[in-house]
Amino acid sequence: MNVTAKSHACVNPAFAMVCAALLVFLSVGCTIGPRYSRPTTPVLPAYKEAGAWKQAQPSEQALGGNWWTLFNDPQLNALEQQVNVSNQNLKAAEAQFRQARALLRYYRADYYPSITGGASATRAHTSDNRQPHSTTLSGRTFTDLMLPVTLSYQADVWGRVRSTVEASREQAQASAADLAAVNLAIHADLALYYFQARSLDAEEQLLNSTVADYQRALQLTKNRYQGGLASGLDVQQAEAQLQATRAQAIDVGVLRAQYEHAVATLVGTPAPAFTLPPLPLSTPPPPIPAGLPSELLERRPDIAAAERRAAAANSQVGIATSAYYPVLNLASSAGFESGTITTLISGPSLFWSAGPAAAATLFDVGRRRAVSEQARAAYDQAVANYRETVLAGFQQVEDELNAVSLLEQEGQVQGEAVAAAQKALATATNRYKGGVTSYLEVITAQNVALTNEVSAVNILGRRMSATVLLIQALGGGWNASSLPSMVSSQKSGVVQTAP
Repeated sequence: MNVTAKSHACVNPAFAMVCAALLVFLSVGCTIGPRYSRPTTPVLPAYKEAGAWKQAQPSEQALGGNWWTLFNDPQLNALEQQVNVSNQNLKAAEAQFRQARALLRYYRADYYPSITGGASATRAHTSDNRQPHSTTLSGRTFTDLMLPVTLSYQADVWGRVRSTVEASREQAQASAADLAAVNLAIHADLALYYFQARSLDAEEQLLNSTVADYQRALQLTKNRYQGGLASGLDVQQAEAQLQATRAQAIDVGVLRAQYEHAVATLVGTPAPAFTLPPLPLSTPPPPIPAGLPSELLERRPDIAAAERRAAAANSQVGIATSAYYPVLNLASSAGFESGTITTLISGPSLFWSAGPAAAATLFDVGRRRAVSEQARAAYDQAVANYRETVLAGFQQVEDELNAVSLLEQEGQVQGEAVAAAQKALATATNRYKGGVTSYLEVITAQNVALTNEVSAVNILGRRMSATVLLIQALGGGWNASSLPSMVSSQKSGVVQTAP
């Protein structure tokens, strides 16, 4: 017994030196795989459709997070705030982000050793005829009590763990950008439905006002008919015009109700329990600062998500490459073992073992090569998706800049058309009262005036929608700097979120 103890004393220093040298080696381990840099994309110095774009005022140079406040609509502001609290799609996207963040913490735990403990109690009887036969063991019944503790650690020599953590962190950041994109889309959809409902309110108000005018015109025609100054045909035409306009006003309510129900769903309220008070649209949209094309890469969450997925795919290439190198495991165990519980926790019952183990794949029929090729192809796909997302972002901004600019010009021209149609209607009415023309000329002028007035209302609604879509295309005031940092790829168990 004494000889064994001395032997342990001689081995322990050497073992400690080996472990120390191994730890030094592990601390300078390298990361295998390509270094990531953001894929290049073509960026022009200015938007083409912003050539004659009206500049915003100095106080309007930033959209800000609550971009809908630019419209100065208290009812819209109240509805948009409800989205953050009650929208279920937003809650689902937020839960998906929390899943990605938890998965990051799961992989980050691989930086540290795992410790397991247990307890076992066995009662066993050996065979009398076991081979080789032993007088001390054969035919004996014994009890074995154990309290083991095992420590295991896979050394990150080639950066597999680091690459896995990096990929998970980048996926979590992509999920955070997805959450921001869903948030922007839901708020934009709410504003679109809201302004479309208000545009229909304005159209219904116009039609109801026109119905009142047509009722007065019908009464005038009846009076003229009774006085022998108008024909029965004139009365019939005036009545047909009135009823057709009434039907048109009723029809507006069908689509208006659908927008109201859509708003209810977005704010998380059952449609039967929600009412959107009528509020005719009358004011033009505010000017929106477009900024520079180069800023779009940082201002759109979908572009940021695509870029983070490209970074994650690059880290997956490193993970696939590390499979070509040996895996080094460090394991140790210690505990107490005894045949009786009274001597279980005692010095003589102590046992322990420690040592490294390495394993490498020598032949796998090209499996690792296939995985590596798949990872590189996935990276190429992610880069292509990122570049396509950037191109689509530029297209959307150009589309909406063009729409907002041209619709503003169209609105001005349509306003002149409305004024001209109203003058023509007044002239036709006076001519009819003077007996110069038939009532058909009045009906024609009424139709032209109503058509132009409805077009003017619709153009205003389209301008509001185009402005909302432009804000969405520009990122709605979001910035990539608001992505959670989730530092770092080094050995840290802390997840930090940028303010």
